[in-house]
Amino acid sequence: MTASSSARHDTLLQLFQAAKVIPVITIERVEDAVPLARALVAGGVRTLEITLRTAPAVDAAKAIIAQVPEAIVGIGTVLTAADLAQSRAIGAKFALSPGATPDLLDAAFNSDLPFVPGIATASELMAALARGFSITKFFPAQQAGGISALRALGGPFPQARFCPTGGIGAANAAEWLAEPNVIAVGGSWLCPLADIKAGNWDKITALAQAATK
Repeated sequence: MTASSSARHDTLLQLFQAAKVIPVITIERVEDAVPLARALVAGGVRTLEITLRTAPAVDAAKAIIAQVPEAIVGIGTVLTAADLAQSRAIGAKFALSPGATPDLLDAAFNSDLPFVPGIATASELMAALARGFSITKFFPAQQAGGISALRALGGPFPQARFCPTGGIGAANAAEWLAEPNVIAVGGSWLCPLADIKAGNWDKITALAQAATK
């Protein structure tokens, strides 16, 4: 691991261990971004993943970065080197991907932005580790074999640490977090789309509070 990759690793480790639960956020209207972020922060959830799944996502992330300084904004669904560069340019603190191509791993290796590649198999994890990424996103966690699959990966790869995402919610988040190689979990249950659309910010704050107990 190079000095730069070690620094990125340490930043992510501290960030994710402190966060424990990272909401995976899909924003369809820019005007929802700031009140949503404030609702989550009020509930004790500061580390946020804004996914690049919608057209307003980048502007939404910019608004949160500018207006909610308490939030630690990461960009998710990073699929290309251009996505990664854009994430860094707007001031994101980290980036995540559901998978990882060789080009994306190379770009992340050469960037100073902390990056979490997605993996679902031993071969994908080996590719990430070879480029210095020992913190990965196990995705889709439940569909890729659940906790038993994660434990199996822990045998040959004891140095790896994971942020499982996919099929994780209030009912099973604690079970995942109890695994020794899990440093945080991600999920969309903290910010349901229906509640975002309805502006149910108090409910989202309550969900965040429940998740951080």
